[in-house]
Amino acid sequence: MWLMLQQDSPDDFVIATGETHSVREFCQLAFDEVGLDWQEFVKIDAGYYRPSEVDLLLGDARKAKALLGWEPTVSFPQLVKMMVDADLQIAAREKAMVDARFVPRAPEREDVLVH
Repeated sequence: MWLMLQQDSPDDFVIATGETHSVREFCQLAFDEVGLDWQEFVKIDAGYYRPSEVDLLLGDARKAKALLGWEPTVSFPQLVKMMVDADLQIAAREKAMVDARFVPRAPEREDVLVH
């Protein structure tokens, strides 16, 4: 982004790896990160498939490479791992907040007086 902002005139750039990956592949990698089988948790609904006229979605970052010298440095599996790790950190923080609000307390004892 910084490199784009340094250009003399505004322009559009595609930032992409030049690789194509399926949602299925993303799910498999993400669930593998936490030791789960994605097929036990994900339902496939054909109603959400892309229209048939879209044969291939593939980002072309040649312009960014030529004008900005940009190249991808993170692989698809690394990116999925980063995303899962970030979600796990958020979930851990949220769980800690909930746990802090609902800490079980010892029942009040009427037979003990504190002076």
